[in-house]
Amino acid sequence: MRRLRRSAVWGIGVWAALIVGAFVVGEVMRRAGAATEDALPPLHAKARLLTWQMALAVGYAAVAVAVLPGVVRAIRWRLLLVVSWGMAVGWAVALSVSDGPKALARPLDAPTEYPAGLAAVGDHPLRWLRTFTAELHAYPTHVRGHPPLPTLVFWALDAVGLHGTLWPALLIIGVGASAAVAIALTVRIVAGEQIARRALPFLVLSPLSLWIATSMDAFFLGVGAWGVAFLAMRRPLIGGVLLGALPFLSYGLLPLLALPSAVLWITRPPARFWILMTLGLAVIPTALTLGGFWWPDGVRATLDTYLVSGGSARRSYPYFLVADVAVLGILTGPAVASVLPLLLKRGIAARRKVREEPVFLLAAAALIAVLSLDVAGVTKGEVERIWLPFAAWLLPAASDLRPPARGWLAAQAISALLVQALVLSEW
Repeated sequence: MRRLRRSAVWGIGVWAALIVGAFVVGEVMRRAGAATEDALPPLHAKARLLTWQMALAVGYAAVAVAVLPGVVRAIRWRLLLVVSWGMAVGWAVALSVSDGPKALARPLDAPTEYPAGLAAVGDHPLRWLRTFTAELHAYPTHVRGHPPLPTLVFWALDAVGLHGTLWPALLIIGVGASAAVAIALTVRIVAGEQIARRALPFLVLSPLSLWIATSMDAFFLGVGAWGVAFLAMRRPLIGGVLLGALPFLSYGLLPLLALPSAVLWITRPPARFWILMTLGLAVIPTALTLGGFWWPDGVRATLDTYLVSGGSARRSYPYFLVADVAVLGILTGPAVASVLPLLLKRGIAARRKVREEPVFLLAAAALIAVLSLDVAGVTKGEVERIWLPFAAWLLPAASDLRPPARGWLAAQAISALLVQALVLSEW
């Protein structure tokens, strides 16, 4: 226990220093006009102060902290997953509506978002797909910055009669919050039900829920998490389809494949599994390629538009190299910071027996994926949403905290409440 306390103090100290340092240095750079376009770097957000508007979120957090540790021990597994998904949705919504009843859909109403590009798709999605790369410069910012699949998701909702931005917002929140269930299922398979149950409160009441309502990256989080979960559950065809969709949802999701790789290394599935998974992986890439979209051309066109816009020059690479890691700390919270040093030390010490530390492997895979994007410089800023599909896989590390761990769960909730009260995000 003394070692745990020492490592926790060290972890929390580094976590706090990174976050405070990132904001202090970011403010100095902003005042000096030095290479940042954000009002509150390292976040793409503005400072503000909410008081009574936080009442619903504060009340929700208090109830969740009080009941979740008991719930995860008392009810049967399948019911627990349903309850956890519902509570994860509730937490994301409770945080969001402190900005008003229309806050859920408001981020999608921005002229830079996907719905603003639906007029170009019209009634001819295949024609739009064939000309997507050539016409990229004419589309809204988020359409230009991503492959065509996210826009096609919005188009499909509109085509079946779910018009406006509220329906896509509800889909994003539902899918994003369901990642808590998918990750818990994966942890249960690779590490056991006891650890999965201990991880669930931290998956449900996480600071990253701030951006589940409403950022399309939350949808990416859900798709990726369920892709990994289906592989862990020996459903390779479905898992392969979902994971094959990732590079066509966002170019930056390729490193996320480190997570299914870790799960497959732990579970060692048979040869038939690999064949079915490969078939699944090919479904979305094949469909979109036959439809006229060539992924490498999309990458090149997106990079060209980004360079022409000057976005890279307006943000400092050295600053965001460190500050983006600080934002990862905001997403995962103090509980993860407290256990991560000891978990990483234990995992590294395992060496050849590293398969016996599955939670370490999941955390390590997520960190490797994040750092690869960070060092490459393709994610300079706005990572409070971009990191969502990766950061959620660090949350199971908090299962190392012995139950009921209400203090740490409260710390997670408080960190989320503070960010929501002090920061006005575009998402």
